[in-house]
Amino acid sequence: MSVKKRKGLLGTLYSYRVAYAYIAPFFILFAIFNLYPIAYGFYLSFFRWDGLSQMHFIAIDNYKNLLNDVLFWKALKNTLFIGIIAHIPILLGGLTLAYILNSKMVKGQNIFKTIYFMPMVTSSVAISIIFMNMFGYNYGYINYFLSLFGISNVNWLGGDGSLIKVAVIVMFAWKWIGWNMVIYLAGMQGISNDIYEAAAIDGASKPRIMFNIMIPLLKPIILFTLIQSTIGMFNLFTEPYILTSNSWTGGVNNGGLTLMMYLLNKAPQGGTAYGYASAVAYVITLMIMVISLFLNKVMGDNEPKPKKERRGRK
Repeated sequence: MSVKKRKGLLGTLYSYRVAYAYIAPFFILFAIFNLYPIAYGFYLSFFRWDGLSQMHFIAIDNYKNLLNDVLFWKALKNTLFIGIIAHIPILLGGLTLAYILNSKMVKGQNIFKTIYFMPMVTSSVAISIIFMNMFGYNYGYINYFLSLFGISNVNWLGGDGSLIKVAVIVMFAWKWIGWNMVIYLAGMQGISNDIYEAAAIDGASKPRIMFNIMIPLLKPIILFTLIQSTIGMFNLFTEPYILTSNSWTGGVNNGGLTLMMYLLNKAPQGGTAYGYASAVAYVITLMIMVISLFLNKVMGDNEPKPKKERRGRK
């Protein structure tokens, strides 16, 4: 860089010194509390460290041990199963509720929006305790309802542990439907009525308007909610932890074990393997990135770009 250009750059920075002074606190705090922990966590994943003694460099052994851990694959399987099954009612339920509220079929939209959104702002611990009582074996409301049809009590949160995921799926879907509904409703209200009116004049039925016009226009919003729900799926901890009576291993036969429970069980709650826990965290981050890129690829704009016309020779 020449001296003149260097002086010009310094002069530009100096001329905007007041603006940079105002935004500097944000970047300083962001570097201290965000960038540094992210970088240090990645650095720590290559060491064996218990939090007190000397750190020992072990290269990628933490990642190798992770891939060979049967419990990790069990947690990954449970997390993906819960997330994939729960996304069906979350997506369809959110779209259905938003469509009903947007179609003026009911009055008092603000009241319903508040009711459906309340699970997102309610304490997860309180909700988990309520659901634990609902799925209780002896005095649970669900078993009481099933007994009215002559069905014997089901051990949802015990037994062989296979039904724990059902309770987590119901709770996870119930919590996120309202969030998606509010976002979808905002997207539907942002679509001009002229588009619907033009389609109706052309003879399009309501189902065709919904599937051929509304949903394609909502594709970017649906993509956003899918990515948000995916992040929430990998962060799932409080609900299965409370439902399995504060078990760090996910209850019977690890039926409710999720990746976040597995991570925290290694450090700092269940153990002191901080290097190993850092490796788990970065594997989870990588999986979120891969799924997000896949969703962007699948649901992105796949329309072919117009080719540039070649200029003919004179």
